[in-house]
Amino acid sequence: MTYYESTGHLLLTPVDREAPARVLRLRELGLGERTDGELDAFARRVADELAAPYAGVNFISEERQFFAGLHHAADAPASGYPARALPRDHGYCPHVVVRRRALVLEDVRDFARFAGNAVVDESGVRSYAGAPLTDRRGIVLGTVCVVDVVPRRWGLAGLATVKALAAELVELLHGREDRAAALGAARG
Repeated sequence: MTYYESTGHLLLTPVDREAPARVLRLRELGLGERTDGELDAFARRVADELAAPYAGVNFISEERQFFAGLHHAADAPASGYPARALPRDHGYCPHVVVRRRALVLEDVRDFARFAGNAVVDESGVRSYAGAPLTDRRGIVLGTVCVVDVVPRRWGLAGLATVKALAAELVELLHGREDRAAALGAARG
């Protein structure tokens, strides 16, 4: 665990030993460095299905997070959040990636480990639900996530929804990879 001082609280951000392999895989897939209209649309769908003002498709590298897909509602508070890129110690997606399983926080301030995160004070994030994007090689590429600026009871239905959407997105990414491989084979 790495310790960070943030807003007067001690924050534990997990050490990510799989980051080098993830970075190579993201590069191979052409993900994590630029915005993607299809992933923006997917993030909008996540927000709609979970009735939340913010949602993202987030890829995690060694030093930062990049939201290749991002949605925020037109009436969402103007706090500068969400940003396309964040340091790795901001937010909750790095915890999902290292844990390799979904995380639901109905009120982030209820958890000492998460309450001091920079996104709480800087962006007003109060609740979070995220699920890992685990590819066919077993590498967690990033997350599908949704956040709100008020405490939310995501419940089992919210957890199931975010996990199902993550699985659906992984299939979409695999489809892209398969089409690119087929096109490469046809050219070669």
